[in-house]
Amino acid sequence: MDRGQTRVWPGRPHRDAMRKHETPTRWRAAPALAVLATALVALVAAAPPASAANRAGPPAGSPPSSLDWQACPHYSDEVLRARGVPAERLPAIRALLARMECGTVSVPLDYRRPHGRHITVAITRLKATDRVHRLGSIAFNPGGPGGSGYLMPIDVTNMNPETARLNERYDLIGFDPRGVGYSTKVLCAPTGPPPEQPPPGPITKQAARIAYDQEVARQRSCALSDPAFIGQLSTVNIARDLDRVRAALGERKLGFLGVSWGTLLGAVYRSAFPATAGRMFLDSVALPYFRQPYFTDVRAAAAERNFGRMAAWLAQRDTTYGFGTTPEQVTAAVVELRRDYDGNPRRFTDLPMPLDGVLVALAASQNAGGWPLAGQILKELREATGPTAPPTVKQELGGGSPQPPPPAGMPERSNPVLNRAALCNEDPNRPDFASAWASYQRRLARNPATGRTGRFSAGCAGWPLQSRPVELRKAGGPLVLSGHLYETPSPYEWTADMRNEVGGTVFTVEDDVHGSVLRVPDCAAKLVSFFTTGRIDQGCAGASPAPPSPFRLSADDTL
Repeated sequence: MDRGQTRVWPGRPHRDAMRKHETPTRWRAAPALAVLATALVALVAAAPPASAANRAGPPAGSPPSSLDWQACPHYSDEVLRARGVPAERLPAIRALLARMECGTVSVPLDYRRPHGRHITVAITRLKATDRVHRLGSIAFNPGGPGGSGYLMPIDVTNMNPETARLNERYDLIGFDPRGVGYSTKVLCAPTGPPPEQPPPGPITKQAARIAYDQEVARQRSCALSDPAFIGQLSTVNIARDLDRVRAALGERKLGFLGVSWGTLLGAVYRSAFPATAGRMFLDSVALPYFRQPYFTDVRAAAAERNFGRMAAWLAQRDTTYGFGTTPEQVTAAVVELRRDYDGNPRRFTDLPMPLDGVLVALAASQNAGGWPLAGQILKELREATGPTAPPTVKQELGGGSPQPPPPAGMPERSNPVLNRAALCNEDPNRPDFASAWASYQRRLARNPATGRTGRFSAGCAGWPLQSRPVELRKAGGPLVLSGHLYETPSPYEWTADMRNEVGGTVFTVEDDVHGSVLRVPDCAAKLVSFFTTGRIDQGCAGASPAPPSPFRLSADDTL
């Protein structure tokens, strides 16, 4: 679940096909899945309580689901390359696109008013290649909230030979949730001047107060721009939409594969529609109930905990990096380096931005695949004398070059309106500035090596719409909860939290890479076997530390 604080290594493009979102850093702005009301209470007060919303099927008298098949969008080679398809794979992707079917399903905007305004949910389908032994359909969601799953059947089938087998006996169903991509959506126009770039170094209380007020104003303005629509952007309604998709496809049961926030969607769907939920695999399990500041605190603690592994790795290579021979020595040295850069930001003549402690914290926050390069970055930062930037630092920052605009026809990867709405429509917390500032200060104190990667945020402060938390229960078909032992975006403890609410079998992945099961053939083979047989063992090794994984820290990867 990425919400507003996912950091990517500055200057390096994101290459994770299953990614959630990226948020602006001081050095580079990237698309976000999560960047992070009195007058409207009457509009939402009639909403049913979570228990009724989650346990009810289509309202009595609800019109039947309809599916309108239509021509699929055309994607240029430029668009496909921008989505990460290498040139040699273009013919294979073109063959899959030729097989893909596209359509829309009509659903009520407000399920309390089934005969009122309807919106459309865009879907895709890759039919099973073995029609004789076909087992059904599997729907996909990549996370967010706000991630587009429209092309996930293509992405998953193209990922590796193991994931390709999923399409042999299953129809693969992609969809854009309401509010995203080709489905009905709204955009919030920017309000007021863009936020000023803060000076280097830790944010001051005065600057944080200004940022708080601006964030509150943006969130309130967005929600009030179309409260009738934005108030209906919720996990429960997306789960209801998904069951409408199932019915329109003529499936008695619907399998589901979700990653990150998609795991919460799967859990809500299974709780709301136990009779129609089929086999379900949830990878990088989200927390069952979204609440700030618990959400951010647990992620920040996971990042600091993972740095402990990196510190032990650096200690074993003291002759290369020189930060100490014990994890404690390494930790102390890196924390001191971060404090030094925060207190004395460095300016280099060949970089357009100053460097402060955020860069040190980013280096300390990498997955195991990035430790060699991160260690080199830390070493160069410690030894830098100027006037030019150290070579690896300059290489990774990319010289501050702006990212090229997306090519024409590029499908939306994530939608920030749904990202914020789905979270804040379910989180009852509306912190005042004093509470938000105190939480941020505690987080920095508890996580001295990595805490600076997370920006100060107001959470859902200023969101004027009534919150309607989800309700979960143990019900439905076979369920696998896949947790990764060392990852940050979905800390492993959330797997146990979710199991306490919905049951299921825990599948442990021994890596620190968010949503890696589909990308690792050995793990993917077990996932495919589960959907084929309904059985699975206790876990897999996960992603190897080499080659390096994309450099990023998801301190808030939207679920």
